Amino acid sequence: MASSTLTNFLRNHLEELKNDGLYNEIDTVEGANGPTIKIKGKELINLSSNNYLGLATDDRLKKVAISAVETHGVGAGAVRTINGTLDLHVKLEERLASFKGTEAAIAYQSGFNCNMAAISAVMDKHDAILSDELNHASIIDGCRLSKAKIIRFQHSDMEDLRAKAKEAVESGLYNKVMVITDGVFSMDGDIAKLPEIVEIAEEFDLITYVDDAHGSGVLGKGAGTVKHFGLQEKVDFQIGTLSKAIGVVGGYVAGKRELIDWLKVRSRPFLFSTSLTPADVAACTKAIDLLTESTELQNRLWENGDYLKNGLKKLGFDIGHSETPITPCIIGEEKATQQFSQRLNEEGVYAKSIVFPTVPRGTGRVRNMPTAAHSKEMLDRALAIYEKVGKELGIIS
Repeated sequence: MASSTLTNFLRNHLEELKNDGLYNEIDTVEGANGPTIKIKGKELINLSSNNYLGLATDDRLKKVAISAVETHGVGAGAVRTINGTLDLHVKLEERLASFKGTEAAIAYQSGFNCNMAAISAVMDKHDAILSDELNHASIIDGCRLSKAKIIRFQHSDMEDLRAKAKEAVESGLYNKVMVITDGVFSMDGDIAKLPEIVEIAEEFDLITYVDDAHGSGVLGKGAGTVKHFGLQEKVDFQIGTLSKAIGVVGGYVAGKRELIDWLKVRSRPFLFSTSLTPADVAACTKAIDLLTESTELQNRLWENGDYLKNGLKKLGFDIGHSETPITPCIIGEEKATQQFSQRLNEEGVYAKSIVFPTVPRGTGRVRNMPTAAHSKEMLDRALAIYEKVGKELGIIS
């Protein structure tokens, strides 16, 4: 018999989420996740995908993925440390290291796994981590798993970071102190102040850790936020995902060879979980090759991002302070945000609502992610729908 305690807990809390406008309904996409998608038989302009460069549906990636299945099978067959390291994995990691400008790289099953793996492999209960208050959930969980002292600093506030770094180092309580930040913050689209962070890190001998999930493929000619600022030699950990701009799935850590060697013998997701499939690895490698050869996709992404951003701003929407193609429309109250998202959907635009706990209460938004695959005609249609729904709901005048 099922536990009545669990049943009551789940029913009460699910009902509470629904009443507060915080329950997330999951939509099923019928077919590929491209610039347009089909949900319940209806075609929608897709502004909620992380497929920044359109590579998730790229024919060149499909071709190499199919070929890899033919030559290497559908699965790696084991964890990397037994006999799950295929020649395809080695090739991908070599490409990633070259792409990121580091000595070596290590691939994981997801970007989330990277943060769970890398932080806890280096930091422990005798250490401290200075963490930006808006860091991604995977960073927060990785920090907690390490059991290090977590010291949050105000978002991109360098005075607060310097003060807390000084206090942590001079206290003598910790063996090591790390500063950790997203490269691009996914909810607002702003860029971390990496030059200042690195300067503070050098002053206090902090370990530097940048999660560049939303910067890789977007900034630095595709190589990310660290390269954008020319700091490849000064950042210890570069974390990236292979599921956003790269268009496939997985994640990686890039850095000094000694760091990567250590992660191969001490990071638990690498040691205890089967490695990426041959098809995924081959497709990721092809994507990295394409980004190395040309900036065409990045250029198109930025053109579309600027076009949508300027259009929404002219209409009177609050788009925050984004510095990247990520473009939030900040609505505020949670139920109003969900209503706005639903009306956009009904009119032909898929722009998912983002509410607490992903963002602070009262800062609900729809987050727009234009991609290199969108046409100007698609974006114009989306802007017309935003104008109609925004005026209808009194969000813009």
